[in-house]
Amino acid sequence: MTDLTVWHDGSCPLCRSEIALMRRLDRRGAIRFVDASSDHGSACPIDRAELLARFHVREDGVMLDGAVMLDGAAAFAAMWRAIPLLRPIGLAARNASVLAALEWLYARFLTIRPILQRIARRVAT
Repeated sequence: MTDLTVWHDGSCPLCRSEIALMRRLDRRGAIRFVDASSDHGSACPIDRAELLARFHVREDGVMLDGAVMLDGAAAFAAMWRAIPLLRPIGLAARNASVLAALEWLYARFLTIRPILQRIARRVAT
C-alpha cells in the first residue's frame, strides 16, 4: 500500500542515486516514486519546474483538498518516516528546530547542487 508519493528529478545523477537507495530501503512498498523529469511525470500536481527545483512529496495520498504538498526538508522527513530504518530521523524532524536546521542544510545543498551534478555526470562517463 502506498502511503507517500515522491516526485524526483530523474535526470539528476544525485537524485537517481538517492532514489535508488530509498527504493531499496522501502521494503514495505510504502512509497510511490515519480520521475518528474520524464513524460510519465506529466501528471505533476504542480508546475514541473517547481517539482524539479525542490524535493516534493504528498503524504497519505491527500493533496489540494485542504492538504498541502510538502517540499524541501519536510518532504525528506516524510519520506524518512515511511522507511522503518530512517523513521527515527523523520520523527525527530517533527521538532520545529530540527526541521529548521535540516531546511537550512537543504537550502545550502541546493546552491551547490549544479556543481555536484556536473561532477557526478563526469564521473559517470
